[in-house]
Amino acid sequence: MVRVLVTRPEPGASKTARRLEEQGFQPIVLPLTATKALQVEAKVVGNAVAVAVTSANAVRHAPKDLIAALAGLPCHAVGKRTAEACRAVGFSTVSEGPGDAEALAEMLAADLAGQAIAYLCGRVRFPAFEERLAAAGVRVHAIETYDTVQLDYPDAEILALLSGEPVEAVLLYSANAATAIASLAGRPGLHSLFAKTVFFALSGRVAKALQGIGNERIRIAPRPDEDALLKLLPPPG
Repeated sequence: MVRVLVTRPEPGASKTARRLEEQGFQPIVLPLTATKALQVEAKVVGNAVAVAVTSANAVRHAPKDLIAALAGLPCHAVGKRTAEACRAVGFSTVSEGPGDAEALAEMLAADLAGQAIAYLCGRVRFPAFEERLAAAGVRVHAIETYDTVQLDYPDAEILALLSGEPVEAVLLYSANAATAIASLAGRPGLHSLFAKTVFFALSGRVAKALQGIGNERIRIAPRPDEDALLKLLPPPG
């Protein structure tokens, strides 16, 4: 049976593990990052005509009063999973984007030039989304609702989790997680566990963070969503 290491934060890690079990894989959950809520002043951007969300965590960690204040505005989610999270917290009008933040920015830039949007986001994020909208004359008011922190594990804990046996595949959803797994794989005490591992990255940006891992052992999803990522896995045996 193919053993697949799931590195995304909870609660997503357990959801992915259940999907893998249903498909005949043996999932091993090892979150390499965690998210935590930030204190947010629940103020509304008075001139905002829409809300943008590029991570489901941004709405999961947002205060209820902030969501309530924004819920009547059109909400533009980056992709399917984020759109579902936006609907779940109470946004009434949610559009599902193409799955990539820069592509979402392109879509919004064409329609919202000269206007303002509220952007629910994390403290750690790539600037391309905001930069593209700013270049098009869209005023982006970033509201940081959560932070992302890397988790560290001693060698003994990793060895115990993997039963001292090599892992065939690793799923990577973020550049932070890719950086962390590359560091783990480079430790002398863990090198043998990852010497032949294939790393499955959600996007090219995630794959770039796999420092020291040969390209022949990296697979990149054709679309930045979990369905496309899981389809890259070899058939379970």
